[in-house]
Amino acid sequence: MCRWLAYTGSPIYMDSLLLKPEHSLIDQSRRSQRLHTGMDDQSQAAFFMNGDGVGLGWYNDQDEPGVYRDIQPAWNDHNLRSLAQHTQSSLFLAHVRASSGTAIQRTNCHPFRFEKWLFQHNGSITNFAAVKRDIDLAVDADLYARMEGSTDSERMFYLALTFGLVRDPPRALARMAGFVETVGRGAGSDSPLRMTVAVSDGQRIFAVRYGSGDRAPTLFHNRSTTALKEVGGQRAEIPDDAIVVLSEPLDHISDHWEEIPPSTLLVIDDQKVTTHPFEPIA
Repeated sequence: MCRWLAYTGSPIYMDSLLLKPEHSLIDQSRRSQRLHTGMDDQSQAAFFMNGDGVGLGWYNDQDEPGVYRDIQPAWNDHNLRSLAQHTQSSLFLAHVRASSGTAIQRTNCHPFRFEKWLFQHNGSITNFAAVKRDIDLAVDADLYARMEGSTDSERMFYLALTFGLVRDPPRALARMAGFVETVGRGAGSDSPLRMTVAVSDGQRIFAVRYGSGDRAPTLFHNRSTTALKEVGGQRAEIPDDAIVVLSEPLDHISDHWEEIPPSTLLVIDDQKVTTHPFEPIA
């Protein structure tokens, strides 16, 4: 399973969260530990490493966010380290990838970008090959021409765009999930979808934890800025308005983190966190 992180707050150097914490996203690319998705132990072991690519998406004063993606393992990507150490942002997304069967290539690395929107995903569409054609045909023709890779994740993003992500992100994400479940069950799957996703327009972050049945990947957010300042046992340079949503905590102190329940939409807007029930719309 992939690992991802989304940050919003006053500008920080991205390495403050990607490299410096005790259990940073880079460390998670080698040693992820929160894989509760309903898989058996043998299947979980195969997803322990997230070495099939890495990506960053960040906002500044440009019209569109910057994106860096590469197929190298995050722990061995020196360009990533340099970029994170020298780039400040008030909102950024980061992702380390474990392929669920699609090719290891740059266009399959997250986050995906469309105009000012960024999207990243952890999880999978069950038996994706059986439903890929149905999903492709459901994507708006003009949007379909913008897709570059072969992943289920990118198709989920473009389905959401087709269903009105720009106008109403919560409803578009619910319609995307509902469509995937409908075609998945039509192809014989009892549990068509498991996902955590993060999507942003540079002002807001929308994050969803959802899984058919009990197969929702983990998702957390920090309980306080003190939690972020203390990761790694040192007072980090984290601003007082910092909010992080992520697949796995950055340290092993449980009081620092709030687990987001399954079937939940989390919205961060104007540095306020709200949670709402999430239910797919068929």
